[in-house]
Amino acid sequence: MSVMTLPEVDHAARLRALSTQVAQVTYACEVLGAGASGPSTADVRTWLQDHGVVVERSYVARIVTVWRMKHGLSDTGEVEVVTPEKFVVTGPDVPGRPVTPGPEVEPGAGVEVADVGQVQAPEPPRSWPVLLLALPAFVAIWSGWVGLGELTGFGEIHPLPGTPLARLTLNTAITLPIGVETYAAYALRVWLSAPAAVAASRAVRFARWSAIGSLVLGAAGQVAYHLMTAAHVQHAPWWIVTVVACLPVAVLGMGAALAHLIRHGYTAEA
Repeated sequence: MSVMTLPEVDHAARLRALSTQVAQVTYACEVLGAGASGPSTADVRTWLQDHGVVVERSYVARIVTVWRMKHGLSDTGEVEVVTPEKFVVTGPDVPGRPVTPGPEVEPGAGVEVADVGQVQAPEPPRSWPVLLLALPAFVAIWSGWVGLGELTGFGEIHPLPGTPLARLTLNTAITLPIGVETYAAYALRVWLSAPAAVAASRAVRFARWSAIGSLVLGAAGQVAYHLMTAAHVQHAPWWIVTVVACLPVAVLGMGAALAHLIRHGYTAEA
């Protein structure tokens, strides 16, 4: 079955199955390219939005232009095609400098346009200094969470009793820094790296507030641990034990919710 005969409901499923925006835009061009005039940037972008995919206009324009040129279609009028004619000097003569006529150009001849995948983006700043800065913070945060876990009932367990690995020992206190801080870092990435077209989506809003909440909760955990350590407290109060015991469940819930929103709600609609 060709792309053109697919029911409308199947287009959304096909788009979700494509892993890159280049593939999604190209798919839209194939669907809309049956007419003699071919797809335009506006038509492709509107069609994608109707099927739950938001792509920046300039990105769509580049892919549509390449697709049209590969299929022998003229430009859409939105992205100018550079031809040798455009390098011929026109208009009134410059005083003292005669105008040299340009070479004869065959109609429709143009400069070959590079594929979208060959467009090189500016090189971002190096990120390795961040790793150096994060190393001491990681040590402090890890020790703080592990210490708080031991004050609130987390400790060594045998996770596989009755098996050949029954003697295996695991300290459950390490689950706190792994869960809370990893989720905070991932939610920050979803929030700060989101394109402008989806900045108002439910997934990005959820990532923003849950990242802030995770960082605030992490800071509160560090403060609680150091205050109790300074006061030589051997066992944390019951309300701190209750909050810390709920953290793994909360992290699992937030992670699952964010993954679901990214998979099904990464659009500009609220």
